[in-house]
This record gives sequence, structure tokens and C-alpha cells, in this order.
Amino acid sequence: MPPKRRTPPDGISDLTIARLSIYLRCLQQLEAEEMVTVSSQDLADRFHLNSAQIRKDLAYFGEFGIRGVGYNVRELMDHLIGILALDEERRVVVVGAGNLGTALSHFSGFNTGGFRIVGIVDSDPQKAGRRTPGGMTVEPASRLTEIIRTRKVHIGVITVPSAAAPRVFDELVAAGVHAVLNFAPTQLKERPDVKVRNVDLKVNLEFLSFFLRHPQR
Repeated sequence: MPPKRRTPPDGISDLTIARLSIYLRCLQQLEAEEMVTVSSQDLADRFHLNSAQIRKDLAYFGEFGIRGVGYNVRELMDHLIGILALDEERRVVVVGAGNLGTALSHFSGFNTGGFRIVGIVDSDPQKAGRRTPGGMTVEPASRLTEIIRTRKVHIGVITVPSAAAPRVFDELVAAGVHAVLNFAPTQLKERPDVKVRNVDLKVNLEFLSFFLRHPQR
């Protein structure tokens, strides 16, 4: 019997969505190991998760699994792919062709699983026309709006210095981008129709530094 799916309620937290991505990674690993079924407890034990949290998160979206048997790995994977909208292509543009932007442009995770980088731009004229290690050509930042509209970009990735990030964000939004992944060391504020994920690598290093000083906390 197929799982009973339901329309999720409004207000699903960002943490819940993030956990769904983790569950998907775990299931993909299990499928690679040719596992057919897995219980929430086995999934939790194997990947250091919380079985009750797994069941609660999945319950927002439907009824899955068979009591005493568990979840069908492939079936649950397909359902999570649908929830996360990874069954359709999401086109990505990277703004900033420095070390980080260039590395991200040929990172396999940005070009698989429903995502495809369709452009990388930079404001430095000396970088325009260069080829990245992944084979993309860096284009001038002056073409950003054109690239977004003609290539139907869904997600913008910002890897510019912090001072330039707000301006780039405004340009992405004005061109019609509704999702932004920001690696610049500054916080960008979401707008009503624009989702932002701020990823400050130094913040995470400082977090780890705190626990090196205070290991018992």
C-alpha cells in the first residue's frame, strides 16, 4: 500500500526541513548498501539521530512505514526527494569568482540531485573570460540580471566580500531570484518572498573554538 501523504501544515520549521535533508543522505547511503527496509530506531542508531524526532518530522508529511517492519528505503527516499522539490531542476548562479566561489562552482553537490550551476560572475575585469577548474567561464557581473532572466535562475549564491553582499543581494532579488545562499561574512535579512540561508564559516570555527576552551559545556 502506498504511503498516505498529506499537505504539510503552515509553519514547518527550518530545523525540520534541514533534518529531512539529513534523513535523505542517510537513506541514500543505506540504498548504496542495498538495504531494503529500515526502522526509525535503526536509522537513529546508525546515524546518531533521534528516532522519535524522525517519526515526528515525517508525520508532518504523511504516514510511512509498516509497524514492525519499518520504512521502505527507496520509497521513503523518493518521498523526501518530492518534499524537498529535488525532482525538478534548480538552476544556480554564483556571484564572486574568488577561491570560494570557484570551488563551489565545480563542487559536485551543486551540480547533482536536482541542482545545476548555470553561471559564475565577477566584477573584476581580469577574471572575466577565465575558465574555472570545473570548465565554466567566468562572466562579467554586469551580466548578472541578464543571466538570471535568460537562464531562469532559481538560486543565487553570494561569495563576495561583506561590503558588496547587500548590493549583490538587492540585484539578485530585483532580477527575480527568490532563494539566496550567502557565504559573505555578513547577515542578510530575509524578505517576505525571499528565503536566505547565511553560512558564515568563521562563525562555525569560533563556535568550535569555544568548545575547545570549555569542553564540558
